[in-house]
Amino acid sequence: MYAILIQLTINPQFASKAATTFTNSILPKVKSSPGFIAGYWVDPVKDEGFGFVLFESADQAESVMPPTIDWTAPGVIINKFDMRRVAVSIP
Repeated sequence: MYAILIQLTINPQFASKAATTFTNSILPKVKSSPGFIAGYWVDPVKDEGFGFVLFESADQAESVMPPTIDWTAPGVIINKFDMRRVAVSIP
């Protein structure tokens, strides 16, 4: 299993628009990607957000990283995308 880790900054003035874009545009593309297992995003702290998406294989995880899928949303700056193998999983 592989995880895509996403670090981002959210401008609070655009949070509502960013959430709408995420829900209506980005999330459906990611969720329908081959090998998708699950995705989690935590509430931002001081405008800094974090999320991770799990996939069955490294190739499948790479397939959702930019530029393959556009992650842009109003008021959002993607600071970092990183892919890592999941070393331990607790069901």
